Amino acid sequence: MSFGQNVAATKIELLKYKRSSQVATMVQKILDDKRKVLLKNIEEMITEANKARGGIWEPLQDVYKSVNDAYLSLGTATVDSVAQSTPAVMEVDTKVKRVVDVTIPTLNVTEKDTKSMPYGFADTNSSIDRAAKQIKALLPKICKAAEYENSIFALAKALEKTQKLLNALENVIIPQYRLRIKFILSTLEEREREEFARLKKVKAVMEKKK
Repeated sequence: MSFGQNVAATKIELLKYKRSSQVATMVQKILDDKRKVLLKNIEEMITEANKARGGIWEPLQDVYKSVNDAYLSLGTATVDSVAQSTPAVMEVDTKVKRVVDVTIPTLNVTEKDTKSMPYGFADTNSSIDRAAKQIKALLPKICKAAEYENSIFALAKALEKTQKLLNALENVIIPQYRLRIKFILSTLEEREREEFARLKKVKAVMEKKK
């Protein structure tokens, strides 16, 4: 065993490696529990993300159609001018939640207190009005879908890191501790046998002298 060259075969070292092995096993259990929780949350987030995505694709097609109609009927310059001069009517607040030890931002969309569309109708038409209303209704769903997507990536990254640590513990660290403990025990037992044999010889010599 080549690693034995760097291991002092003493009872103190044996105790140290036994304690280290116990700690590593405890950490392994904690990480395995964390891995299971992360997997469960990822599965739940994927389900919710699929639901959220499924509820926005068809409405988005209507939004694209309304915007396209506005560009075709009013021209690019007019539509862009309306878009740039129109103040925001929706606010997105960002907060943070924790899943296990992973920090995930959450998005909350609120509507500003406006009683009418913040642009005039003289140079616009119903296409812009329809697109604005559709986007206003769809924005909370888009933000929720984005929140789920971001959560999945963050949890998956944490899961990957957790799995790497688990693999290191299971395949390298814990087996190495066990091999070192076995080496020290074997060496101490061999020394005890040698010491017993030596004492036996000494006893035999002393008996002969008597």
